[in-house]
Amino acid sequence: MLKLAVIFLIVGLVLGGLGFGGIGGAFVGIAKILFFIALALFVIFLVLGLVAGKKVKDTL
Repeated sequence: MLKLAVIFLIVGLVLGGLGFGGIGGAFVGIAKILFFIALALFVIFLVLGLVAGKKVKDTL
């Protein structure tokens, strides 16, 4: 997902540089949304991994 965010960001910057501001802005907006979704998923899985790791450690 982070890879898609970087691709959308690069395409949006290229389009903005070429003068297609509306489409470029849309691509940058999509890149922002994908980045924040990836960041939220990272935090969720980090917390779940820490909680699950403690439970496994306690059972041993």
